Amino acid sequence: MTQRTILKMGDPRLLRVARPVTRFDTDELHGLLADLLDTMHAANGAGLAAPQIGVDLQVVVFGSGAPNPRYPDAPVVPRTVLINPVVTPIGDEESLDWEGCLSVPGMRGMVPRWQTVRYTGFDVRGEPIDRTVSGFHARVVQHECDHLWGKLYPMRMRDFSQFGFTEVLFPDIGTVEDE
Repeated sequence: MTQRTILKMGDPRLLRVARPVTRFDTDELHGLLADLLDTMHAANGAGLAAPQIGVDLQVVVFGSGAPNPRYPDAPVVPRTVLINPVVTPIGDEESLDWEGCLSVPGMRGMVPRWQTVRYTGFDVRGEPIDRTVSGFHARVVQHECDHLWGKLYPMRMRDFSQFGFTEVLFPDIGTVEDE
């Protein structure tokens, strides 16, 4: 278990499409998940994808079961390990909200996302996961899974007048994000 370096926007590894995991419940996969969770928690992240630490696999972790200091007003998202995900919008309702990213440190932008999604995939042992979620939980899943397809949240933005430094836009949480 180790805290890993998080790649930053501009690193070409963040633009690759990640490979599916083909073997579950291995020591390597458990080690990767431990590193992802340690790194996410150390950075106060709402989630983290394997490509963000330079690992080209379809693995994301998100949630913690506790309030997140970077998103103090957001509902709690349960801790989840999601491997080889498929995200499907339910309905056509979108919502706009502020997002940040550990790979785009110190910045926030207003990002459109599907309001409700169904996500499927597998846990570390290869057991199926199938959930339908909405709101912040749906936003976090979509954000993290975007990393697996080589997308960062600024690529989803429609209005760059709603993009800026966290310390300016949200002075109360700016210091949490810079730690």
